[in-house]
Amino acid sequence: MLGASGVEMTIAVSEAGGMGALAAGALTPDDIVEQSAAIRQRTAAPFSVNLLVVRPAAPDGATVAAAMERLRPWRERLGLEAPPTPNSFAPDFDDQFAALLRAAPPVASFAFDLLSRPQVEALQARGTLVVGTATTVAEARAWAALGVDAICAQGGEAGGHRGEFLKPGPGSLIGTMALTANIHAVVDLPVIAAGGIMNGRGVAAVLALGAAAAQMGTAFLLSDEATISAAWRDRIETVGDDPTVVTRAFTGRNARGIDNGFIRDMRQDEDHVPAYPVQNRLTRELRAAAAEAGESEMLSLWAGQGVSLARAGSAGDLVQRWWEEARAASREVHERTHGRGDLRR
Repeated sequence: MLGASGVEMTIAVSEAGGMGALAAGALTPDDIVEQSAAIRQRTAAPFSVNLLVVRPAAPDGATVAAAMERLRPWRERLGLEAPPTPNSFAPDFDDQFAALLRAAPPVASFAFDLLSRPQVEALQARGTLVVGTATTVAEARAWAALGVDAICAQGGEAGGHRGEFLKPGPGSLIGTMALTANIHAVVDLPVIAAGGIMNGRGVAAVLALGAAAAQMGTAFLLSDEATISAAWRDRIETVGDDPTVVTRAFTGRNARGIDNGFIRDMRQDEDHVPAYPVQNRLTRELRAAAAEAGESEMLSLWAGQGVSLARAGSAGDLVQRWWEEARAASREVHERTHGRGDLRR
């Protein structure tokens, strides 16, 4: 939800009875502390902070030059001059982690790679529950071995960046239902199901599979508190059937979003773009300019496979509506499985 959410959405969801999540992967250490404090000032309800475990990047000059040349025609379309070669490619994770320790949110979740056991224990000593994102059972086992408090099972349907780290690619695109059930069967920790959950029926379904909670992202993209651009919002509101693909084109890491011209034109070179965070940094100005110009064909339109089910409204109202839908769906299943007897009907 980087670029799609912020403090306002986090507070609204927590106040409505869910647990809002602050997407902090691109925040500076000071921002992590300040925004966490701002949330605490406005709600006593629990919230979480999500960080991306990104290792320092040191690409060679030829790789960066080739990547910049690949992007040159797209920059020219937007009237952007050739940029200087960046000196850094992502916020320093160790600095972000130190800020997270100072902020000590009720819950902290992580994706892209593992923490160390001392990092997990340091957060827990501050009273923070630690959640690791897994796209396979093997990744869930790896997180569990570090002593984390819960696993987020990110199914292949999920929008945005894949949390995969042991086996990147198609082998990690396991559906949410199968992934949740399999992790629940072998890891003795609460499992949070994520991916393709767009309404109360989806919430009820993953709870029935044994999930302790449902995590929703794409479902909030049309909410009042969403911070997406007008072009991104318009594409969601007019999206057709089966609109999403998984691509490395924008950031150098597999991510699911709405297909567009940039993804299609870059497909032949996709395997050659530098790995995250290098490509992500090199396309940052391009994406910002495209958003300002309303050019959705050059935007990273992150969204999950259920995006056509997204609905407008305040984030808090959506949470309450989904919970009522989940309760209604559970009652319906109960009625169909108790006292009605004949499964053939």
